[in-house]
Amino acid sequence: MKTLAKRTLDFVYGEDGPTLTEYAVMLALIVALCFVAAGLIGTKAKATFTTLEDGLPAGSS
Repeated sequence: MKTLAKRTLDFVYGEDGPTLTEYAVMLALIVALCFVAAGLIGTKAKATFTTLEDGLPAGSS
């Protein structure tokens, strides 16, 4: 059990722990940015298709 605790402390205080945390934070930010971008693109696409649909003659849709 002491070996596990020592390895955990070595990982946290070594360079691997903070580096892993930095990568996790960057990944979370990238994922959040992708969701925001997909939401904005989806909203604009829906507006475009609605405009096109409204321009069609009656009975075409």
